[in-house]
Amino acid sequence: MSTPSVLGTWRRLSGSWPGRLLVSAAVWLRAPYFLTAAPVIRRLEPGRAEVSLRNWWLVHNHLGTVHAIASCNLAEYAMGVMAEATTPSTHRWIPRGMSVQYLAKADTDLLAVATFAQAPAFSDEAEDVDAEVVITDGRGQEVVHATITLRISPRPARVPATA
Repeated sequence: MSTPSVLGTWRRLSGSWPGRLLVSAAVWLRAPYFLTAAPVIRRLEPGRAEVSLRNWWLVHNHLGTVHAIASCNLAEYAMGVMAEATTPSTHRWIPRGMSVQYLAKADTDLLAVATFAQAPAFSDEAEDVDAEVVITDGRGQEVVHATITLRISPRPARVPATA
């Protein structure tokens, strides 16, 4: 039995705020680390995800702005749902590294837009591809830029269970 795809579930439920929240929360439950940041998917399609983060006290640093690591969580969440929406069931992905630039204080709600720098080939060989994540504040100013390198590889063949 296979689990439903993020993209398929998104396409069924994204027409309303509760539906978008439900899909976002399903990802939180699959990766509970994201629960405190509580990012919400705004738009999702193969090769692109838009995800928001509310500026609330649980993501604040000692300055009362969005903590740098909360921004990293937002970037990774946006990249993850974008990778899930893009990667065919014949392949899998895993992050291999992340480079982050903190460009300005984040004192509003945030919007992360994740895209692939170059479309993955999804060939028979493993490949490393970069996802670019631009995080902007409520004024449209870029406050964080992340490049996340993913390893995309074919899924190993499943060995049937023997009786």
